Amino acid sequence: MKSFRRVVITGVGAVTPIGTAADGLWSGLEARTSAVRTLTRFDPTPFRSHMAAEIPDFRPQDHLDAKRAKRLDRFSQLAVTSAGLALADAQISPRQEDGDRVGTMMGSALGGVSFAESQVPRYLAEGPRGLDPSLALAVFCGAASCNIAIEFGFTGPNATNAMSCASGTIAIGEAFHVVRDGRADVMLAGGAEAPLAPLTFAAFSVIRAMSTRNDDPARASRPFDAGRDGFVMGEGAAVLVLEERSRALARGAKIYAEVVGHAYTNDAYHMTAPRPDGRQAARAMRLALADGDVSPAEVGYINAHGSSTPLNDPTETSAIKQVFGDHAYRLAVSGTKGYYGHALGASGAIEAAICALALARGWLPPTINLEHPDPHCDLDCLPGGRTAFPAAVVSNSFGFGGINAALVLRPDGGAR
Repeated sequence: MKSFRRVVITGVGAVTPIGTAADGLWSGLEARTSAVRTLTRFDPTPFRSHMAAEIPDFRPQDHLDAKRAKRLDRFSQLAVTSAGLALADAQISPRQEDGDRVGTMMGSALGGVSFAESQVPRYLAEGPRGLDPSLALAVFCGAASCNIAIEFGFTGPNATNAMSCASGTIAIGEAFHVVRDGRADVMLAGGAEAPLAPLTFAAFSVIRAMSTRNDDPARASRPFDAGRDGFVMGEGAAVLVLEERSRALARGAKIYAEVVGHAYTNDAYHMTAPRPDGRQAARAMRLALADGDVSPAEVGYINAHGSSTPLNDPTETSAIKQVFGDHAYRLAVSGTKGYYGHALGASGAIEAAICALALARGWLPPTINLEHPDPHCDLDCLPGGRTAFPAAVVSNSFGFGGINAALVLRPDGGAR
C-alpha cells in the first residue's frame, strides 16, 4: 500500500481589502470591520450595485521590480506579490531551492479579462497598433502561475484552473496532492482575482447576483442573515506555501497547519443556482474528510462559502447538516466574506489562509453583519467570533457551473 507524505502550510501571503501579508490579514479580521465601500475604480451609477471591496493601497512597485510590475496586469501583480509574501513568511529563499522540486498552482475565475476590457477602447480608436503588446500574455488565467514561476525560477508542476469561485480552493487541494504524492517538495498555491472593471461588473449586475444595499455598503455582505440580497464583488489574492512536513521540520520552519484532505464535485444542475438539495456540496465535504481520514465529529469549525446570496447560504447549511448530522449544531460556522466581499476565484485561497491562521492563533473569526439570522441558516454562525482550538477545520468553496470544493486542515500535531 502506498504511503502518503504529510503536507504542512509554512507560509501565508495575501493582498486583500482588509490587509496585506499574514499579519495584515489577521489584523483586518480582528478589527471586525467590513472593507466594502462605494466603488471608486469607475462610475458605478449605471449599475444596480454601486459597491465593492477594493484594495485601498496596493502599489505593485512596493513589492516587485518596477519594470516587471509594469509588464504585468493587476491580477498577475496580485498573484506574484502574494507568492513573494508567502515565501518570505516561510523563510524560503528561491535561489537556494531546487527549482524542479518547487511548483505553482493557482486559481482565477476571470484571469486578465479586466485588463483585456481596458484595451477595447484603444483598439476601437487606433486599431491593432493601439493595443498593449502584453495583452495576449496577460489575459489567460495561466498567467498567474506562470508569472510566479518566472519570478522565482520554479520549474516544478505548474497549472492554473478557472473553476469559478472554487478555483483557489481547488488549486490548493491539487497542490496538496502533488506534495503528498511526492511529485514536488514545495508548492505555492492559491488564487488571484482583479475583476473590478465596468464590463465584468455589469455582467454580474445584470444577472442580479450582487447586493443592491447601496445606501449602506459596509453592511451589504451579510452571510446567513435574513436580510441578505446578493454578494459584493471584491478583489485580492492569497498564496500558501505547502511543504512536505519532514523537510519543514528539518529546517525549523514555523507551521501554521497541516492540510489533510481535499475533494470537489459538480452539481450538474444549473450554471448559477446551486442544486437545491445540496447533496453534491455535501459529497464534496464527505470526500474531503475521507481523503484526510477525518471523522465528522473531529471537525470543530467550518469556514463557509457564505456568499450572502439568497440561494447559497441555506443550501450550504443543508449540506453541512447532511454531512455532520446532530454534530452540525455543535460546529462553529462563519462566513467571512462580510469583511472583504467575494473575490471570486481568490476567495477560497483567502479563506484557506484564514483557516490556517485560525488554527495557529486559536481564534475563529466572526460572521460580521449577522444581525437577523435566517431561520433556514440555523447553525452557530459566530456573530462575535470565538477563542477555540479545533481538532480539524473545513473550508468550503462553491461556484458557478455547480462546482463544489472542500479542504480539510488540522493543527500540526506531531506523529500520526
